[in-house]
Amino acid sequence: MRIGLFTDTYYPEINGVAASVFLLQQELKKRGHEVYVFTTTVPNAPEQEEGVFRVPSMRCKHISERRLGMFYQHKLDHIIRDLHLDIIHTHTEFPLGIFGRICARERRIPTVHTYHTIYEDYTHYIMPVHVLEKGVKVFARKYSKFFCNHGGHIIAPTEKVKHLLEQYQVRTEISVVPTGIDLSKFERSRYGEELIAGKRKEVGLSGKEKVILYVGRVAQEKNIGELLSMLPAFFERHADARFLVIGDGPALEGLKKQAAEEGVAEYVMFAGAKPWDEIGAYYSLGDVFVSASNSETQGLTYIEAMAAGLPVVARQDDCLAGVLKNGENGFGFLSKDSFLSGLEEVLYAENSSTFGENAKKSVLPYSKEVFAEHIEQIYLKKVNEPSHR
Repeated sequence: MRIGLFTDTYYPEINGVAASVFLLQQELKKRGHEVYVFTTTVPNAPEQEEGVFRVPSMRCKHISERRLGMFYQHKLDHIIRDLHLDIIHTHTEFPLGIFGRICARERRIPTVHTYHTIYEDYTHYIMPVHVLEKGVKVFARKYSKFFCNHGGHIIAPTEKVKHLLEQYQVRTEISVVPTGIDLSKFERSRYGEELIAGKRKEVGLSGKEKVILYVGRVAQEKNIGELLSMLPAFFERHADARFLVIGDGPALEGLKKQAAEEGVAEYVMFAGAKPWDEIGAYYSLGDVFVSASNSETQGLTYIEAMAAGLPVVARQDDCLAGVLKNGENGFGFLSKDSFLSGLEEVLYAENSSTFGENAKKSVLPYSKEVFAEHIEQIYLKKVNEPSHR
């Protein structure tokens, strides 16, 4: 098949959508398909990218600091015409997603759309005034409903997202396909002791600490401040523990201030964002992965952490159904006490090593190969529908 992927974010950007589209492109090509990516211009993008077409874009600070591409490109339209695509898969509800839909409608190309982002969890960036924000949330729901109901097959990464779209009254067929990851990238064994020691030194670790790790965007909706507010009691009992935050975002300075006010600045390291190609090595610095977010569609960082052999202690959320298994590969929490007891168990209990072993086993269904196979089957179904043959 000749496949077009339309996305506002793509490698080398560091976020879940960019990683998902990049991985999908690579795996579909391995399966013998011709895959073309239509995305935005970004700083530091490779000069030579086979099968990647970039359109002029602008940084949109109010939407998770993403970039938005130009709505329509006449030259690109001609390129798409000459490619004779068999299917178009959109990964954004914004300009490039709309452009992909237009191209598909004009040329009677079947479409698939992945709903990656729960926009109502991000409306505080657009309308910081709480009363007015409610109206923006309503618009986010209605726009999501409109976009999903005026296209082809919808892919949701979790049952949580599928149920949410059904609550929005999306009537288009929805399949749940968890985004896969390259499990081998997070294997500790692929990173030598010398490399790991260098990374530890880089982020301010001496080599003996128990590392409570967070990897991801440093933003309000991730609730990192809640973790910081609960950790002082843990540090009082365990002076060898450290909280390492890998990532950047608008909440960073506020969190640094909070750590100082909580009196735990010496126990907290803010290491900043790291290159996507190296992120597997940074997971290897952790002993447990933590998160208090309720805004995840799937929580890829949880799966990445487990692939690295880290148990997870995370706020209970529907996106973790089937992933986080209490008492096996980590713990879900709803209170400070359950958060602290979960950390205690996975870091200091006699059987603590079994949590990491179970974590690695539990993410095998989320391999990139399984992911690509499921997406490929959906494409074949759409392409072979009577209306498109």
